[in-house]
Amino acid sequence: MPDLLQEIDEWGPEKVVCVSDARTGMRGVLVIDNTARGTGKGGTRMSPTVTVGEIARLARVMTWKWAAVDLFHGGAKAGIFADPASPDKERIVRAFARRLADQIPASYVAGLDMGMTEQDAAIIQDELGDRGAAVGVPETLGGVPYDQLGVTGHGVAEAAEAALVRQGRSIAGARVAVQGFGAVGAAAARRLHELGAQLVALSTIDGSVHDPDGLDVPKWLEARAEFGDACVAKASAAQRVPRGEELLVDCDVLIPAAGQDVIDESVAAKIRAGLVVEGANLPTTPAARELLAEREITVVPDFIANAGGAIAAGFAMDARHSPFRPEPTAILAEVAERTRNNTVLVLDTADRSGLLPHEAALDLAKQRVRTAMELRGRLPRPA
Repeated sequence: MPDLLQEIDEWGPEKVVCVSDARTGMRGVLVIDNTARGTGKGGTRMSPTVTVGEIARLARVMTWKWAAVDLFHGGAKAGIFADPASPDKERIVRAFARRLADQIPASYVAGLDMGMTEQDAAIIQDELGDRGAAVGVPETLGGVPYDQLGVTGHGVAEAAEAALVRQGRSIAGARVAVQGFGAVGAAAARRLHELGAQLVALSTIDGSVHDPDGLDVPKWLEARAEFGDACVAKASAAQRVPRGEELLVDCDVLIPAAGQDVIDESVAAKIRAGLVVEGANLPTTPAARELLAEREITVVPDFIANAGGAIAAGFAMDARHSPFRPEPTAILAEVAERTRNNTVLVLDTADRSGLLPHEAALDLAKQRVRTAMELRGRLPRPA
């Protein structure tokens, strides 16, 4: 992996483990980025297009995310090169867990990401015979109900409101567009609706819809629950717009909650929102962020806005060895408080320093990680 070797820097990655299993065809990778602040923790992603480089990038995001929310875990991520719809999914997940038995949970605690479900987390625990092997298991097994609570999307919505309040504006009546009406986007839309915002656009992998007069959020949530990504097919012809247009509609808040690098310079030049709140990991390119700043469009960075899942995972990590289930209201309250406080802190720091919000957030996280590395004797000795 010469490309990844060239990417190693003072922060990591500390360890890259590639595994395979001939019987199931499983191919996987674990990247432990930096453990100065604690055991590696991050989601496991299953996709037929997953790459080592992608997982390494995401592991680094987890390093900064844990530090930014000031929880004591290390950055890590895992990936399984497979189709999550495969009838052999359970065998593949079990093979992945077995091959990494010397790493889980000693160096890495598995979690959920794209293509993985609560049952998959339960399978990892079962295969390794250890409740500490994974978080994200079903509530009936003592897990935190991530999907039911919508912790990540809840935090994204709270970040959006905090950023608007900081600008002297109200979330009530604010027009919001959400790219990606999956677990994060749908939960964000639900919470924003509760706060009085107006959803004017949404999208799934199957298409996009737009209504400047506002979409009926409860009905769209019902449609998503029944039809999944195909819910957009139920929209009227008047509401359907080409994919990608949801990023460009006239709105106050834009939430990219789908894939990586969806907002490049060409898209950033046409965005009409005054505030971008990153629901997905790495949805904007560096050049796009520079252009958005020039256009005086505020961006709340991904590892600040979408840290709700990490905060809830902190509860789940504590609960792995406890017979008591975490209280959902306490989880949501902690997600809201930490996300809102960090949003204001980062935007205030960016204004004072002249840095972009991503740079200000990164500086905050780096200071915390560097301090931990120094205390543990992990930094090079002065010449």
